[in-house]
Amino acid sequence: MKNTRLHFAALSTLWLGLLLISMRGYAQDNVPEDKSKRPSPPAVVAAKTPAATITIDYSRPSVRGRKIFGELVPLNQVWRTGANEATMFTVDKNVKIEGKPLPAGKYSLFTIPGQEEWIIIFNKVPVQWGAFKYDEKQDALRVKVKPQVTPKLTEQMTFTIDKSGKVSILWENTQVDFMVSAAK
Repeated sequence: MKNTRLHFAALSTLWLGLLLISMRGYAQDNVPEDKSKRPSPPAVVAAKTPAATITIDYSRPSVRGRKIFGELVPLNQVWRTGANEATMFTVDKNVKIEGKPLPAGKYSLFTIPGQEEWIIIFNKVPVQWGAFKYDEKQDALRVKVKPQVTPKLTEQMTFTIDKSGKVSILWENTQVDFMVSAAK
């Protein structure tokens, strides 16, 4: 009888210990990651324009002496347009992007950089890691725009939104703009 109680106590202690260890691991897994410590830190830019409130949530990779477009970011391939998670583009009203309709909502913003032309993609799956599971069938809209060469180097990738609704992507010596206007 004494042995049975001792055996039961030992097993109970073992199970309790395993339970506490597993709960500790679970608790650590649910602590939000501090994204500010990433090599490509997060950024959010938002602006109220005549068309809508536009919010862009993205990560800012740096040039760090590298050749970006055509090397680090291949030409003519889908790119997450930033680092880490895909860039999230949100509009609170129906809008037009370069004259084409886009319903209010949250989208992943991808691009296909090219030498003479870029394709801006608004994908209906707003939360994705990179472009690894990108599915063209989920595209809400694609528009074509012309890239510009800038004389000034932009070290960290940057999105800007001006009061008229012009959205700019700047990185390295490249600037790509697209217009967000009212849906009417």
